[in-house]
This record gives sequence, structure tokens and C-alpha cells, in this order.
Amino acid sequence: MNMEKVSSECSYPGCFFCVMKEANPNKRRASVLKFFRELPSQDGDDQVVPISALWNTAMAHPNDPEFIELGIFECMSALIWKGLKNRRWLSHDHNIYIPYYAAHIIGSYTMNMEEFAETAVHAGIIPPLVELLRGRLTWVEQRVAVRALGHLATYSSTFPAVASQGEILELSIQLAISSLEIVYSHFYQYVDRRLSYHRDLLTRGMGGVEMESRKAEEWASQLQCWSLQLINCFAFKPEFLSTICKPEFLAKLPVMWGGLVNENSPAGIGLLRTICHHKLGRGPVASCTGIIEALCNIARSSDDWQYMAIDCLLWLLQDPSTCHKVIDKAVPALVELAEISTLGDNKRLGDSIVNVLQECIQSQGTGRNSISSRTKEEIEELLNSRQRLKWEKSMPKEDLHIKQAAALVVKLEGNSLFSSGNISGAASKYSEALALCPIRSKKERVVLYSNRAQCHLLLQQPLAAIGDATRALCLHNPVNRHAKSLWRRAQAYDMLGLAKESLLDAILFINECSQSTDPDLSLRQNKVPDYAERLVKKQMRAAWLFREASIKHGGIHCEGDAGDIYGQETDGSEWETASESDIGDDGRDRMGDDDCEWKNDVESKPSIRDIKRGYKVQLTEDE
Repeated sequence: MNMEKVSSECSYPGCFFCVMKEANPNKRRASVLKFFRELPSQDGDDQVVPISALWNTAMAHPNDPEFIELGIFECMSALIWKGLKNRRWLSHDHNIYIPYYAAHIIGSYTMNMEEFAETAVHAGIIPPLVELLRGRLTWVEQRVAVRALGHLATYSSTFPAVASQGEILELSIQLAISSLEIVYSHFYQYVDRRLSYHRDLLTRGMGGVEMESRKAEEWASQLQCWSLQLINCFAFKPEFLSTICKPEFLAKLPVMWGGLVNENSPAGIGLLRTICHHKLGRGPVASCTGIIEALCNIARSSDDWQYMAIDCLLWLLQDPSTCHKVIDKAVPALVELAEISTLGDNKRLGDSIVNVLQECIQSQGTGRNSISSRTKEEIEELLNSRQRLKWEKSMPKEDLHIKQAAALVVKLEGNSLFSSGNISGAASKYSEALALCPIRSKKERVVLYSNRAQCHLLLQQPLAAIGDATRALCLHNPVNRHAKSLWRRAQAYDMLGLAKESLLDAILFINECSQSTDPDLSLRQNKVPDYAERLVKKQMRAAWLFREASIKHGGIHCEGDAGDIYGQETDGSEWETASESDIGDDGRDRMGDDDCEWKNDVESKPSIRDIKRGYKVQLTEDE
């Protein structure tokens, strides 16, 4: 089929779709080249249709070089400029969509291939993307502009071209800080003011107000995370750290976490890790108020990026110029984490922690740079436990069994005290049992730490509960998957108002419950405890990405479920806490023992029947 025949039969001469049907490759390429050259100068209707098709093609085949060679970047750049300079054209027909699609196409084709990125830079796409980044149109175009610029900045050959536009870094920092508020105030807050093309782009015309709101939260998170990704590219270059490491920006990074809608992005903690990798970045981080405490919380948490926070703390401790500033705050968290064996792809992470802490002791200074006595005691206690482990390896098995049996006796005494209401006495017995229990008896120590964490909860000692629950989760195999410790730590985080950390632990706890092989659960259609669902809902409100913006702008003016879920506070009394008694079917307090776990070396799952009684996890029969 030749082009003359196509043109004579089609009502739109030069139609992109007809061009793509051309069987002769040479003729098709010539026609596509002509199409890309002529499209920006045309003013007819339905221009958005072929652009939308190109958008689909770019997402489906981002590594296909055909359109790259034929001038698609020049075409997209010209279309963005046209939208920026000719508002009359932009408002005609559906042309309002075109700058968005054009920037998205650029981002898709530069996502994987450095040679495509180089072609894009030579085609002059950076200046129009910067104009979109400035906010010359709307936040929707800002989102795809920062995405495209972030891809270009990842390549060594194209980063200089991005960096040469001096304002990109500053614009990205401001966008990372304000993105959630921008999307909330410009779209989410008032349903009746939402631009129709925004609504169409968000849902593709397939959803109502509720879906628009949920997608807006996802896109807002992407806008922030992609801004952070672009900043991260600059952070690898020391010359840009002075711009990035402003206290007001650094302090906000730990709370930029992407939310549940964008869990695949390391977000703020990823940028902090890059900053801490450089000596020039470690000083400002160590001096920033509140940031070390935030890093410790992330390091303890079940966040997917937990290891990044640990890396930050270790680098800060290894640097003599920052060690003395952070050691007293960082050591308690790192000591709790020292028994992690493997975390994701990070092997022997616990050994790395111990080695760094040992170096801190050996290189401690005097006066201003000295280590506090409490911190020194914590490190020495950890090192002593490692020495105990070495001694145990040379001990006869009979002696180890005696130590294990003695620990069991003491633990049972603790269980008895707990059942009688002597919580403080029970905690002391669990501590005594831990001192007796062989270091290599990990499963037994998981139970002891977790039981003691429950005592701390009842005694209203959330920090101690978090510490013991964290130790139990580090010892457990797999790491961070001991259900009862997850739940106890979720409650402790809740006591301290750490909503995100509590939410992540509660979700993992629910996941463990849903996978339980408990015979009682196998007969239930819903394995998720009701009280856990309530805590998750509470923390989703508290950790909601738009929460701060909604408070600043006077609450949510949104219809549908989103307003009900996130717009109102919930009385904390709707779920019962661990401080309430757990009464068994026979009317007595339940404590029990965990002989099967200690003798058979097989860890049992938490009983949902006992968990549901009292809306909490208690020290039940398998403990």
C-alpha cells in the first residue's frame, strides 16, 4: 500500500495512523519524519490523538530507537514550547493535554537508554522541561517534567547539561518540600474546582471522585519522590552539597517517605544516605536538630529502606568529625540492631555494626569528644555478648543444655509473676533468664525479649518496649517477621505518636496473621484481627500524606470515602491497649508457657483466638 492511496482514502492527509500502516519501511520512515517536523506548526483539531498514541508507544516500547532517529524529541520540545507561548492554541480543542503527553514521552524514552538521553539533550528538550518545572502550567506538568529531568540527570553524559541549568536544583528542592501541599490545595481539597483534564489524566475517565482522590495522592507522592530522585543525582557531586544541605530541608527528609502508595521509592532516606556518603554532607546532617533521632527510628523500623538509615548512622560514627555529635543518640538503636544477620541484600549487617561500635570505643577521645559512660556501657555489654558467643562454641553441649534449662525455669517464674499481676517482677525474671540463656539460642531469646517488651508496654515504658521488640525482630528468622513483637512494637510506637512506624509494623503483623497455619485460623474466613485493622486505620489517618496540608488549609472539602477515612480524628479508645487484662474462658488471667517452642526448637504462630480476646496480643500459651 502506497502513501498516495492512503492519503486519498483518509479524511486527514498525513494522518499518523495511516502513516504507520505503510508496509514499505522506507516510505513509513520518511512519512513519520515529515509528521514529526510538521506537527508543531499545525493548528487543526484532534492533534492530541496521535500524541496520545505516541505516549502509549513510548511506555510500551521505551527502548525502540525508530522514533528517536526520526526526530520525536525535537517534535515534543516544540509542542511544549507552543503550549507555553500560545495560550490560545493551548485552550483550543484538547490541546491542553499535549504538553503533559510530550513531557511524559520524553521521560519514557530517556528512562533506560543513555544514547536516547544524549539525543534528547541535543534536541533541546531541557529548557522547555525547566519551564514546566517552574510551574508555568500546573502541577500535573511539573510531575512529568521532574520525571524526565531525573532520568537525564542519572547519566554521566547528560548530567552536565541538566546541571548547567542552575535553577533546576533549587526548583527541585522547593518542589520536594511543597509538592504535597500544592496537589492538596490545587486539586484534592475542592472537588468542584478540579480541572477536567486533570481528572481525565488521573483516572482515564474510568473513575469518580474517590478514585480521583486516591490517584491524586499517588501522583503527589510521585511528584515529591521524583523531585528527591533528581536532587539525589546532584547530591553525588560534592559541589552541590552546600545547596542541598540546608537545615530546613534536611530536617524534612526523614518524613518524606512516599507513603503506602509509593513504597518502591527510597524517597527522603535515600537522599540522606547519598548525602552521608560524603564527608561534606555528614557535618550538616550531624548538626541538624532531630535528624539523628529520626534516622534511629527508621533504622529500627520494618521499613523497606531500614538498611539505608543504618548506613547513615554507621558513616556518621566512622567520621571523627561527626562521631562525638551523634554517638549517644545512635548507639542505643544500633545495639538493638546488632544481631541482624542479613537484611535484604546486606549480608552480615550485625557484624558491621559491632565492628564500628568497637572502633568507637577504641578511638574515643577525652573532654568534648569523649563517649558518655552510659553509651560506653552499652557498647561494652554488646561486645561482652559477642565474647560469650565465642566461649559457648567451645562449651560442652551438656553445659549449654543446663544453661538453657536454667533459663527456662526462670522464665516460667516470670510467667507466673506476670499472671499474678506482678509485671515489674516478671520483667526482672525475663532479664535474668536472658542473662542465663545461651547467646546462640536465638528462638528462646526472641520469646524472652518479646515477653519483656510486653511487660514494658504494661508499665507504660514505650521506649524500652521498642528496644526489646526490635531485638526480638532482629533475632527472628526471617528478620522483622515475629508477629507478636511486631504488634507490641506497633503499640509502643503508637504511644509515642510515631504513626508511620506503628503503621508499618501493624501491616506486617496483619500479614503474618493472614499467613498463619494456626488450625483455628484455617476455619475462619477473615484471619485479620479486628483490633489490628482499627489501629491500621488510625495510623493511616495520622500518617496520611496530605495530613499536614489539610490542617494548614482548614480540613478536607472532599466528598466520598476519602473524607471519611482521612478527614476526621478517631478516639483512641476504639481499640484496647496492652495495658488491659486478658481474661481466659475460665475467668482467670492467661499466661501459660511455651514448652513446645523451647524443647522442639519450633516457633509457633500467635493464636488469633487469644489475640482477639481483649483486642491485644498477650503472653499466651505458646510463650
